[in-house]
Amino acid sequence: MAGFKMGTGKQDSGNKLLLLAALLVVLAAWFAWGGWVQHQEGARRQALIGARDAAVDGVLHNIQVQTARLDQRVAAPAMQAAVAADDTAAVGAAIKTGWPEVENVELLPVDLQQAYANAAGFGYSKLALLEAAQLAGGAVVRAVRDGRQTGLGMAVPVQSRLLYVRLPMRLLTGPIDQAHVSGAYLGLRQGGYTLREVGEASLSRSADALSRPVGDTGLRVVAGVPDGSEGPIGLGSGPCLIVAVLLLGLAASLALLSVGRLKLSSLRGKGAGAGEDSGLTLGQALRAGPAVAAQPLAADGDASPVNNTEAAAVAQAAREVSVDPGIFRAYDIRGVVGKTLSVPVAELIGQAIGSVMAEQGLTEVVVARDGRLSGPEMTSGLIEGLRKAGRDVIDIGMVPTPVAYFAAVHLRTGTCVAVTGSHNPPDYNGFKIVIGGETLSGAAITDLYTRISQSRLHEAERGSLQQREVAGDYIQRICDDVQLARPLKVVVDAGNGVAGEIGPRLLEAIGAEVIPLYCDIDGTFPNHHPDPSDPHNLKDLEQTVKRFDADLGLAFDGDGDRLGVVTREGHVIFPDRLLMLFAADVLERNPGAMVIYDVKCTGKLQGWVLRNGGTPLMWQTGHSLIKAKMRQTGAELAGEMSGHFFFQERWYGFDDGLYAAARLLEILAASEQTPSEVLDALPDGVSTPEIKVEVPSGLAHAIVEQFIEMARFDGARISTIDGLRADWDDGWGLLRASNTTPVLVLRFEADDQAALDRVRDVFRRQLQAVAPELKLTF
Repeated sequence: MAGFKMGTGKQDSGNKLLLLAALLVVLAAWFAWGGWVQHQEGARRQALIGARDAAVDGVLHNIQVQTARLDQRVAAPAMQAAVAADDTAAVGAAIKTGWPEVENVELLPVDLQQAYANAAGFGYSKLALLEAAQLAGGAVVRAVRDGRQTGLGMAVPVQSRLLYVRLPMRLLTGPIDQAHVSGAYLGLRQGGYTLREVGEASLSRSADALSRPVGDTGLRVVAGVPDGSEGPIGLGSGPCLIVAVLLLGLAASLALLSVGRLKLSSLRGKGAGAGEDSGLTLGQALRAGPAVAAQPLAADGDASPVNNTEAAAVAQAAREVSVDPGIFRAYDIRGVVGKTLSVPVAELIGQAIGSVMAEQGLTEVVVARDGRLSGPEMTSGLIEGLRKAGRDVIDIGMVPTPVAYFAAVHLRTGTCVAVTGSHNPPDYNGFKIVIGGETLSGAAITDLYTRISQSRLHEAERGSLQQREVAGDYIQRICDDVQLARPLKVVVDAGNGVAGEIGPRLLEAIGAEVIPLYCDIDGTFPNHHPDPSDPHNLKDLEQTVKRFDADLGLAFDGDGDRLGVVTREGHVIFPDRLLMLFAADVLERNPGAMVIYDVKCTGKLQGWVLRNGGTPLMWQTGHSLIKAKMRQTGAELAGEMSGHFFFQERWYGFDDGLYAAARLLEILAASEQTPSEVLDALPDGVSTPEIKVEVPSGLAHAIVEQFIEMARFDGARISTIDGLRADWDDGWGLLRASNTTPVLVLRFEADDQAALDRVRDVFRRQLQAVAPELKLTF
């Protein structure tokens, strides 16, 4: 009987070992499958990148070949003679000889008067191509809309003429058509317009993440792949396959043990003498194994070695990535890409934002970006960090920042992050953040850096990612509320920023006739800096308004949350005067409402708001600070000298240059006067634009603090809520430190030039006394 029991016990142990081996085989298959899937996805991604690079080379080669043909023909004596004789037929013949692909040839005067007279019929993109060639002084190549056809347009100055040649689009898009794409997406884009696409169209919205520019042509090849799969417990392809092999090896050992073909002594290695058998059973051997190090308890009191491992990994990652505290500004995050801002930094910022969301019980976040070249990679890093923190991301693509704010309301997330460098130079980028309906500023921004530096980053099961299109809903929402009483002709200068695509669409939808200027999205900002607060950036807009005899010129900044305005006569209407017009309109329906304005605004605003039955309040500069004050006070309207306008009445209280433009046109169209007459009637004085004095990084605030302490302004009312503002009865002056760039900001206004000169001189002398090393030219 004893022998029977012993045999049964061995048989039971063997069966258990076989069962455990089978389970290990299943686990090995799971890991192997996960590794194989990721390997296949990686191979598909690499194949797509190869196809993208080949398409870029192909498109660039085609452009270079056609440009060389054009240059060769332009240089020919016969062509020069035909141009000198203004013989269009001879020019066409000279171009087309030996160049069968040419579809159209035109020789145009450099003033382009006929083109400007009927720009819509001539084609805005064709006109922009000719202007670009004239400006460049050489051949320029772009995709253009020529009549009803879209083709490859080429333009070059020849003597006192402009030569235009159109070729078939296939010469540009052929490399895309020839690309082999499986389960992915490839496209050729110019600005926001897709010229050709192949593959899975559903991936088009995320394709900019793998985009590559085609030289300096303004074209780019975009590529998209489905979201990658994660291996078991988050392992990559290689580690998954290694784990699978180890599990199979262990399963084989257990199977041999179960049938007696392998002894435990062979598994213990050199710890026992050769050929020795300790006589331990498998259970005893396992129990006698090395003790597992004690694990600290998780927050709920349970031992959690996996969580501790993840926390250690997060802490290690945070230590390895250098994060510059200087990018965490007063009301957003902003840095120079490649210096203070990188994809790993963006990922940590995303995880920090996700950590704050987790503490507030918020799960969904909208992410958007502007048109900067670094946008796709910064967005990719941000999204990765948010998903690491367990947040579900809704990517709405390349849209103006106000559309991101709108999406947070429309999709009921209450939370959004706009990846944008706003009006800063092309190498800048950053993040504007709203969490739970509150725009982060001050200490809340600093807290994100503190979390990163202290490795207090939440990690959870990876959040989801989806793409949504909300621009149409945004336009529809505004159109449902705003329609013009009569049509107005307006020129829209987007400065090649992200508002260039949606801005004209919106204004046309409410009843305006729109003439686009620099509305192709180009993150290099080739025509002028996208900052409408600087009058120098409005020169082209002024000329275009006059050239087309338009009613008004509207300018947007790089991410579309600020507005600039010029009249038909070329007068720049500063935003503080626009705020007067908005205030009168809002107060007509909301008597007694509060109107907030920043310290840079005209001294005439206070009296204007009071006369129109409102409550004026001057506050600190900064979009997040203004929005916070609006929530605190319940104000219906606010505005900044920089061009930010905030409408609570009929809108959502966030700064929105596009919506402000719609409300402005609504007011002007309802008047029997011309827009210039309405705007010129607003109270005005003699003033300067914002004056910016560069200072060494980090010293601006210290200089202002010393200025506040030392400066003396007899007879003036002093405000120090943001820098120092001194108001006299006939004028005022301001000195403050910018929170976005290392500059001092000054502005002066007075009733007449003599008073303005006096106020400016007082500030100049006192600032020179505080900081004699500064070069003051105002």
